[in-house]
Amino acid sequence: MRPSLIIAAAASGSGKTLITLALLRHFRNQGRRVGSFKIGPDYIDPAFHTAATGRPCINLDGWAMRPETLTVAYAAAADDVEFVIGEGVMGLFDGALNGSASTADLAVRLGVPIVLVVDVTGQAASAAAVVHGFDSYRDTVGLAGVIFNRVGSPLHAGLLRDACRDLDVPVLGFLPRDADFTMPTRYLGLVQAGERDDLDGFLERAAAFVAEHVDVRRLHGLAERAAMFPPAAAPPPIDPLGQHTAVADDIAFTFAYPLTIEGWRRAGADILPFSPLAGQPPTADADAVYLPGGYPEFHAGRIAANRTFLDGLRAAAAAGRPVFGECGGYMVLGEGIVDADGARHAMAGLLPLEASFSDTRLHLGYRAARLLDDGPLGPAGTVLRGHEFHYAHIVREDTDRPLFRCADALGADRGAVGAVRGSVAGSFLHLIDRAGATAL
Repeated sequence: MRPSLIIAAAASGSGKTLITLALLRHFRNQGRRVGSFKIGPDYIDPAFHTAATGRPCINLDGWAMRPETLTVAYAAAADDVEFVIGEGVMGLFDGALNGSASTADLAVRLGVPIVLVVDVTGQAASAAAVVHGFDSYRDTVGLAGVIFNRVGSPLHAGLLRDACRDLDVPVLGFLPRDADFTMPTRYLGLVQAGERDDLDGFLERAAAFVAEHVDVRRLHGLAERAAMFPPAAAPPPIDPLGQHTAVADDIAFTFAYPLTIEGWRRAGADILPFSPLAGQPPTADADAVYLPGGYPEFHAGRIAANRTFLDGLRAAAAAGRPVFGECGGYMVLGEGIVDADGARHAMAGLLPLEASFSDTRLHLGYRAARLLDDGPLGPAGTVLRGHEFHYAHIVREDTDRPLFRCADALGADRGAVGAVRGSVAGSFLHLIDRAGATAL
C-alpha cells in the first residue's frame, strides 16, 4: 500500500504530462523515492517519467489487462517507493470505444484520488463550471483538487479563484502560460525522451516552475493508500518467446512494455539486449529474437546498411528460432520501408510486407487478437489483447498465412492481420496481455 494520486485532465493537450513530470522530479529532488504509472497504451510518456524519477514507469490498462495483471502492474509501480503518481489518458472519462478503461474507471478501481488539470485558455468563470461538471458527472468519481494551466495573468488567476470559491474542490495552483514549457511533438505523441539532449535541464526547470505555482505540500497530502495486492504467482502478460531472448533496444526500437520484459524475467527467461543501430546482431546464444516497435522509419537508411544486423535476423530465422516483430519491428522484418521522402530502404525480407511513410494514414485502436496457429505466443485459439497505433501505409501485406484474427473494442471483426513465414512472425499490433484461450 502506497500513498498515490492520479494527474488527470479535462481533455488531451491540457498539460497533464508536463505537470506530472514536474511533480515527479520535484519530489525526487526532495529526496523522496517516487514511482509512477501511465494509464493506457503509451510508450512515449513513460520514458519521460523514467527520466524524471530514475525508475521504470509502468503502464496500467483497464481494457487490455486482466485484473490480476493490473494488480501486478500497480505493485511494480509502487515497489520500493514512498509515493506514487499516475498520469491519466486523454480526458478523465475517455477510454475505449466501448466506454471502459477511462482514467476515472481505474481511479475508482485503485481507490486513488484525482487531481484534474484544466487548460483555462480563453475562459475565466466558465472554468468553475468545468470543474463542477467533472466533479459531479459520476457519483463514484470526485475530484481531490484542480490545477489551472496556461493562466494569462494574475488578474486571470483571481477571476478563477473567485469563481471556484463555493466549490468543494480545492484549487491547488495556477500555472502561467510559458512557451518555454511547450513539449515538442510528432506523430504518435511527444518527441521521444531519448532524443532530447536538454531533457534533464528541462525537467529541473519544470519542477521549479510547478513548485512555484502549485501547493505541492497540499497536493502530496491528498494522496491516499491504494490497496492493490498482486496474486502470489501471476504468469507474465505474454509468454516468453524463448529461454534466452534477444531484444532490440535502441532509439529506433523503444516501444517495449517494462511489464512484458520483466514478466519474461520472472518466468526465468534471460533478456539479451542488442542495438541494431550500433551494428549489433541478435546475440549468438539467443534462442528467440524480439523486435519491438519504435521509429525505424527515421533510421531506415542506417538499418538497411547494417548487414550484420539483418544477416543476424536471417541466420536466426534459418536456424528455426522464433523471430517476432511488433509494428516498427514488423516493418523491419518485411521487405522494405519507404521513408517520408519517398526513398525505399530494403529490410530483412523475412515477411511479405512493404510499408510506406510517403502517404501516411492513421491506424488506431484497441484490438483483441486470436492466434491462428501454434507458436511462441501460445497455442492456436489463444486470445491476446493489445492496441494498434501507427501511420504507415501498407503498400503490400500478404496475408495468405496471417498471425491473428482481430476484433476491436466493440467486438467488430477487423479481419486477419500480420504474417507468419516459418519461425518468423509479426503484426502491427502492440501486445499487452493475454485474455485466455477462448475464440473471438
